[in-house]
Amino acid sequence: MIEINLLPGSGKKAKKSSGGAKLNIGASLESLRGKIRDPWMLGAIASGLVAVLVTGGLFTTQSARQARLDEELEKAVQDSTRYATVLRERETAEAKRDTVLRSLNMIRAIDDDRYIWPHVMDEVSNALPPYTWIVALGFTGGGQGTAPVRTVMPASNTGSTSHSKHKVATEIVKDTVKVRLVGNTVDIQALTRFMKQLETSAFLENVQLISSQRANDNGKEVTQFQLDMRYTRPGSEDVRRVPLAVSVR
Repeated sequence: MIEINLLPGSGKKAKKSSGGAKLNIGASLESLRGKIRDPWMLGAIASGLVAVLVTGGLFTTQSARQARLDEELEKAVQDSTRYATVLRERETAEAKRDTVLRSLNMIRAIDDDRYIWPHVMDEVSNALPPYTWIVALGFTGGGQGTAPVRTVMPASNTGSTSHSKHKVATEIVKDTVKVRLVGNTVDIQALTRFMKQLETSAFLENVQLISSQRANDNGKEVTQFQLDMRYTRPGSEDVRRVPLAVSVR
């Protein structure tokens, strides 16, 4: 088979150009090798490579950390929003609870002091010895619930600036009730027994003899005495309460 070259000299030129390229590349490599043999150049290249690797590693680590922190921040914001609603509902419920507790404490305090006078008369009557009678009996001071209601805030932690909510306790002011008794007796020993029996009462305490003197009652010589004492409010375990049943026909 015969091939005819219609462009004479094209093959030679291509070969020449190709050979020239190879020659230039070789010269460049030779020049680069000569430069790389310099130790300062090698150190600079190595330092640059290390810097690039370290920078790339730090960038990758920081990017991963930033992505993780952004995810945690978004989750924390969602939790905060949800918990804020729960806390508001809790504060509203606690406020209602405290209001109800204050009302119940007030009612309980008033109910406990409804029978001061019957208790005093009953205890004095039970302790009264023979040949001794009462001339005057009275008390001063109001019962619970007559004074304003006082709320007590619990002490916060020292150095704490948080606005934490605490349960508000209700304190009913207890007014001191003092009892004064004036009586006569024909037996001075009976007066001593009378005072001792009053001291054993669960509703009376601090019985003191204020005065004791001779007097005349309907032509009889008696000993007139005056006692001061304080009314006490016993606990629920000292008072027995029974339901009042009334039959209706």
